Parts: sequence; C-alpha cells; structure tokens
Amino acid sequence: MICEHLQPIEQLIREKGIQETFRGQVWSKNCREWVYYDCFIDAVSLSERLNLAECVEIHKHLGTHDGSEYGFYCNEHHDGIMGVPPEMMKHKIILK
Repeated sequence: MICEHLQPIEQLIREKGIQETFRGQVWSKNCREWVYYDCFIDAVSLSERLNLAECVEIHKHLGTHDGSEYGFYCNEHHDGIMGVPPEMMKHKIILK
C-alpha cells in the first residue's frame, strides 16, 4: 500500500480509471513501493492544487536504457507514483 503522503494522488488517478502498469519495489532497495500509471501526471499542477506534505517532491528520470518516469516521490517512506515524462506523453491521458 502506498504511503499516506501519496494517497491523495493515487485516489485521483483511480477516480479517473487510469490503468496501473506496475506496482512493487523498483530498481533500488531504498525504494519501498512504486506505482506506475499509463498517463502523464502533471506534477506541477497537482502540487499547486493539493496540500502535499513537505516530504513529497517531484521526481523526473529520463533514462536512455532503463526507462523514463515522471511523478511524485516521498522522501520519508521512499514510495513513488509515476507516469510518463512530458517528453514521452504522445496520446497519453493527462492527470491535472
């Protein structure tokens, strides 16, 4: 289960019916639970709209061989909610 700091974001995603593509521990033991969705998460817009905890930050990784992701990361619990980066969002659902 994703931490309480990221639950408001996950609730919005579920209400939109956006497909989850992966849930679990990712590339590092320092990561607890990361959830990936088939959409672009407008993290800047959501950060302005939601009252997120200070431990939640916007995360972006543009990989060359290991995948790309864009979304939110909780520094306290090491959880993440990720979608596709804006550079790769061709025809993807946008969550604002």
